Amino acid sequence: MSEESSKAVFLDRDGVINEVMSARVRHVNSPENFYFLPGAKEGIKMLHEAGFLIFVVTNQGGVGLGYLKKKVLDSIHRKMEKEIEKAGGKLTEIKACCHSPHAGCSCRKPEPQLIHELLDKYRLDPKKCFMAGDRETDIEAGQKAGTRTILIGSGETKAERNFPSLLKAAEWILQETSL
Repeated sequence: MSEESSKAVFLDRDGVINEVMSARVRHVNSPENFYFLPGAKEGIKMLHEAGFLIFVVTNQGGVGLGYLKKKVLDSIHRKMEKEIEKAGGKLTEIKACCHSPHAGCSCRKPEPQLIHELLDKYRLDPKKCFMAGDRETDIEAGQKAGTRTILIGSGETKAERNFPSLLKAAEWILQETSL
């Protein structure tokens, strides 16, 4: 598969790959607070094995607000990548907006800058790509970038589809792209 014809999945991190606001963790401010959601590693592995490029695009305003140091965020991401690789998956790249939520930057979702940068870098057709997130800001960013959109969770959404987990979303993506 050439880079130009590659398919990709853009994933939000918190609430899609890992727990937040759960009984175990409120915010992920250290590698020890990072807990995978059920089926997340398996979903990433399935997509990776099917030849998808897999990107994480995440708002991490805690860095800009001073709750989290950038080097700690990097260590959280290294732990996430290692665990995904142990499970047979692979992330192509991780991009994070580290500005505070009210900084007015152009890289914080719902703005699509992080997705656009990856689409350009890897020469991807957005119509062959999916954005999966647990909030409408993720869905809006994917729509602005021209990707297909999936809400992980339930509730009202402007996303094309919604699923209870990344694993169920991955199964649907593989079915959709095999047609």
